[in-house]
Amino acid sequence: MKPTLILIVIAAIALLLLLAKAKPRSRKASGELSARQPLTPREQAMFYRLQSALPEHVILAQVAFSSLVTTRDRPTRSTFDRKVCDFVVCSKAFQVIAVVEIDDASHRGREGADAKRDALLEGAGYRVVRFAQVPDVAEVRPAVIPAVLGDVPADRSPQSSGTKPVDSMRAAQR
Repeated sequence: MKPTLILIVIAAIALLLLLAKAKPRSRKASGELSARQPLTPREQAMFYRLQSALPEHVILAQVAFSSLVTTRDRPTRSTFDRKVCDFVVCSKAFQVIAVVEIDDASHRGREGADAKRDALLEGAGYRVVRFAQVPDVAEVRPAVIPAVLGDVPADRSPQSSGTKPVDSMRAAQR
């Protein structure tokens, strides 16, 4: 009887091993790469809204903080080196006018982290504008373009005009 029991246990182990091998592996586990859209549908809507409202400006999407902020200090660099902002609004001369974030459900409960991100960008002299929803076209210009700039030509920016933005425009209704 013992040899029969041993055979059953061996057969069960062999069956489990076969099932484990036959189980499809996730792409992440196997290291395979797959394509993905660079912008979510909500971000796409915001991109087109920004383009419609600010045709005389350049709208950049998914911009790495390291393209906007620099430091020689490694510990400070580690606070921003893997962060990405949703949009950057620039003049035609690529002077940054504002950093625009569109908050979605993933931002709920992350207000503290968002505030730290905003503080980091503001510390470097950028205005940060947050929207809770994709705004109407009419709401974009007054929220994104600082009052000191108004409707100045697109090649002027806070940096090129000698002024530095100091306020953080909060367009998000929380």
